Amino acid sequence: MTFAHMGNLWVVVKTILEDLGVEVVVPPRPSRKSLDLGVRHSPEFACFPLKLNIGDFIGGLERGAEAVVMVGGVGPCRLGHYAQVQEQILRDLGYRCEMIVLEPPRGRLSDLLAKVRYLTGNKPLGRVWRAVRFGLEKLSALDALDQALARVRPLERGPGPAEDVHRRAVGAVAAAADVGTVRRAAAEGVRAIEGCVSPEAAGDGAAVLRVGLVGEIYMVEEPFANQELERRLGGLGVEVRRAVYLSDWVRTHLLPNPFRLGRRCRTSLVRRAAAPYLGHFVGGEGLVSVGESVLLSREGYDGVIHVAPFTCMPEIVASSLLPEVSRDLGLPVMSLFLDEHTAEAGLVTRIEAFVDLLARRRAAREAGARPPAAQGKARSAT
Repeated sequence: MTFAHMGNLWVVVKTILEDLGVEVVVPPRPSRKSLDLGVRHSPEFACFPLKLNIGDFIGGLERGAEAVVMVGGVGPCRLGHYAQVQEQILRDLGYRCEMIVLEPPRGRLSDLLAKVRYLTGNKPLGRVWRAVRFGLEKLSALDALDQALARVRPLERGPGPAEDVHRRAVGAVAAAADVGTVRRAAAEGVRAIEGCVSPEAAGDGAAVLRVGLVGEIYMVEEPFANQELERRLGGLGVEVRRAVYLSDWVRTHLLPNPFRLGRRCRTSLVRRAAAPYLGHFVGGEGLVSVGESVLLSREGYDGVIHVAPFTCMPEIVASSLLPEVSRDLGLPVMSLFLDEHTAEAGLVTRIEAFVDLLARRRAAREAGARPPAAQGKARSAT
């Protein structure tokens, strides 16, 4: 069994499937090579994540996998059509593999568990649920490590040490065999990451620029897809908070209401915040991008970066509304639509200019002067 990468989700998928006796083939991390494979064999105007997924699937199948597992989707987002298109592409390339799609249960956990039970050889539902809960425990731990890294990046002793500590901590969580070990590995990892803060910068947390990252979930979570956006911003002295972390996304999309816990409250807040600009679901994370931008402004963030794949319909809707959010709330917003043609130099220039704008606005406010105007129009990089 193989799958596509999306940030650290590979740890969770591997944990759940191996816990249920399934042989897992982890594909190579997304790279220029896998992207080139996906671009070569995908329709030209296909969604950027689809092309990256194809490259990952080929990498896993070449390592001996016989089946592919992926999540499904609903609404205008093309994620719901990925499986059929990707399966046909793989068959045209000569790969005879089974495509297993985990569709959102829409409130019924039994549907999801039944599909997981099928791909694990009809294991008892109780055992399936225990494996899923263990996987979710690891996912929460991984998100805690990511959040710690985001806080420390702008304050660390030179570039790099926090990244190395984070990488080792992720490995420790991935290797953990029980919940207690997962929690200890996460706690130790967070402490070790926080230990990378430079003594000179230890008291400068309040002075760090804070930026919210919103947009299509794959582009937000997968560093290769967004060209290491969080790392680049951290190097510029910016603390980044993703509007949606993987554990949030899984609880919202793959678990029924009773298991969403605090995420239900956040979802309601997002919908209410978005209502003056967008009052209905438009697929993917379109509504979330608008609502979270409003909430990030209320929480005192200096700006928002909106990232999405080129031609993504839900995020195009969101990007058309974000300039109004920017004007109403005085919140600088920059939209980045990325694909395989995005030039690194152009992207870096836009990011640096945006961070410079945020720094000048912060300095003007602290000096009691009128800050430079927030961008009234979201900008794109393609």
